[in-house]
Amino acid sequence: MWRRVSLLTKLPFRLTSSIPIPINFYISHLAKTLTPAFPYSLSVSNGLERASFSTAMGSSPAIESLLKLNDLRDNKGARKKKKRKGRGIGSGKGKTAGKGHKGQRARGGIKLGFEGGQTPLRRRLPKRGFKNPFSLTFQPVGLGKIAKLINAGKIDSSELITMKTLKETSAIGKQIKDGVRLMGRGAELIKWPIHLEVSRVTARAKAAVEATGGSVRRVHYNKLGFRALLNPEWFEKKRRLLPKAARPPPKIRDKVDSIGRLPAPTKPIPFSPEERAAAAAAMGAPPPVSRAAVDSIN
Repeated sequence: MWRRVSLLTKLPFRLTSSIPIPINFYISHLAKTLTPAFPYSLSVSNGLERASFSTAMGSSPAIESLLKLNDLRDNKGARKKKKRKGRGIGSGKGKTAGKGHKGQRARGGIKLGFEGGQTPLRRRLPKRGFKNPFSLTFQPVGLGKIAKLINAGKIDSSELITMKTLKETSAIGKQIKDGVRLMGRGAELIKWPIHLEVSRVTARAKAAVEATGGSVRRVHYNKLGFRALLNPEWFEKKRRLLPKAARPPPKIRDKVDSIGRLPAPTKPIPFSPEERAAAAAAMGAPPPVSRAAVDSIN
């Protein structure tokens, strides 16, 4: 043991508990050759070597680590102490709590947009335009586009063409805000009867569809109804029932023909008395008796 201590005294540097030592070839060579001779260890970190050893005889060498659990700290400035106001003169924020004496800033505060008494900016700037909160936005779709999709085989003309059908075939965009408006563009391409359900329809488009023996029904859907019409899988995924069809508000009640049905029908639904009588006769049921016929019998 004394031979090991004498070797330590001949080193060109002095070993302490933790002293950074410049790296050179002699130190690295000496560390490799004298490691078994005396109980000290060298570790390299950031270009510096740290040496540590135990002076107790017969004890194991102490290995120093640069990272210790008891040394874990937040970065400087990561945590900021809360400023406690009104806690006495010694705190520096006592009595008036840093607001000074009297005045506007010492009391309730300043109203948002207050500019010291002069006319604020919101009153100096003039008003421009008007936005109607009750306006409705409809996506337009022309009869010519529907005819091309029917010729391509993407739409079956024998079934009822709903707004869901138009969305699935990319006849309209993905975002349907308040509904779809049927336009008369390309009306000359319609040569066969088709049945449609849309939110609005122009006079030219309706005349062109009815001239070929088809029909156009203006239906009403609210926001929840559109979700149930276009994406009924969402309700099944959430384990919810499909909502009931909502009635139109009084302001647009005269602009629709019927309430949108959920789920969306695939076949044209008769809504006139003549169509209902024809549908009942086709199914073998007795035709519905009108109110006038009942009154005449009585």
